[in-house]
Amino acid sequence: MKTSTRLLLCGLALAAGTAQAASAKRDDKVWSAVEAARPAQLKLLEQLVNIDSGTGDVEGSNKIQGILTADLKALGMTVESIPAEAPNLGANTVATLTGSGKTRILMIAHTDTVYEAGTAKLRPYRTDETHAYGPGVADEKGGVVQGLYALKILHDLKFTNFAKITYLIETSEERGSPGTRKLIDKLLSEADVELNLEGGDEPDVLTVWRKGSSTFHIDVKGRPAHAGVAPQDGRNAAMELIHQLAGIESLPKSGEGLTANLTVMSAGTRNNIIPENASAQVNVRVRNKASLDEVEALLKKNAETTVIPDTKVTVSREAAYPPLVNNPATDKLAARAQRIYAEIGKTIGTGGNGGASESALAADANVPALDGLGPVGANFHSEKEYMVLATVSPRLYLLTRMLMDLGPTPPPKN
Repeated sequence: MKTSTRLLLCGLALAAGTAQAASAKRDDKVWSAVEAARPAQLKLLEQLVNIDSGTGDVEGSNKIQGILTADLKALGMTVESIPAEAPNLGANTVATLTGSGKTRILMIAHTDTVYEAGTAKLRPYRTDETHAYGPGVADEKGGVVQGLYALKILHDLKFTNFAKITYLIETSEERGSPGTRKLIDKLLSEADVELNLEGGDEPDVLTVWRKGSSTFHIDVKGRPAHAGVAPQDGRNAAMELIHQLAGIESLPKSGEGLTANLTVMSAGTRNNIIPENASAQVNVRVRNKASLDEVEALLKKNAETTVIPDTKVTVSREAAYPPLVNNPATDKLAARAQRIYAEIGKTIGTGGNGGASESALAADANVPALDGLGPVGANFHSEKEYMVLATVSPRLYLLTRMLMDLGPTPPPKN
């Protein structure tokens, strides 16, 4: 989308929000509950951020899930611990609450982060006047805690005008949810709408589109040899890998469209042996599914031609998330959210980014989905990750009121 078009749409959204704010009425009971919840909400966030839970950290994941399970059970929810569908991953938590209304609502959040064990001790949770910092603070432990407290407010207000609320807290989103795919499919088949608690983008934006994500593996098989005595007898897999990677240099590395970036590379075992094996991972993000097939075709075509004789190149592709494309059902949910946000005199924009999420699976299943409902954050997947403290209470109000608004009135599908 061109910048001028985005600015025009943002301006229209702001104007609409201002008009709505003039007539919308705040739910004072919800707002009072939101304000009262803030200290405990941030305290729980600090507790979770200070527990390492990188994808595959089973001990940390289970520790966090245990804390959340106790809190969810205290709200009268039925809570199940569901083993991961892939090895070396923490169990997932599914909490359900049955009401008297019409809509089956699925909330999804994830506790896994991209950080290595020891990061929480190295960079523990901290705050300044405007931000909270720490590994996973916004991606997505802030959203995890927000989902819990929205449910707590509904419980305390005795609001039950929904058919069912299901809260999935999963542990492998950062790798494309290999431990929850079948579970997500099952929960989506039982849902009328999906709300995703990924962090919102700055300045205060809901996510209505996301790129799809897949990782391509390029593996090269060569021949080992003594690097000093008989290097000519070897077939250098590392050199061939470099050649293969040169074949994707023309693909974009950034921007709103397709991007392809080298993320992992390895070759060789000792400094005196010609490398027999070499491998690389290329992470590809796309706005449409067909682009993934096009990249795969390019890599496989490149693999047919090798510079180093007698080497063999194999290309494979990991299953991951499809793109969340712009669609009317999501736009209608976003408009609903903008109307609710106006109740507290605030406006909220819409946009998208290259980060994939489970909402794409919902949209693929024709379940209306809205993403980026967690507190606003930035610098995800880096040591500079932060969450904007000023958005914690407004975003909790928004999520709570969205649950209340959707409960008696299911959203239309595409």
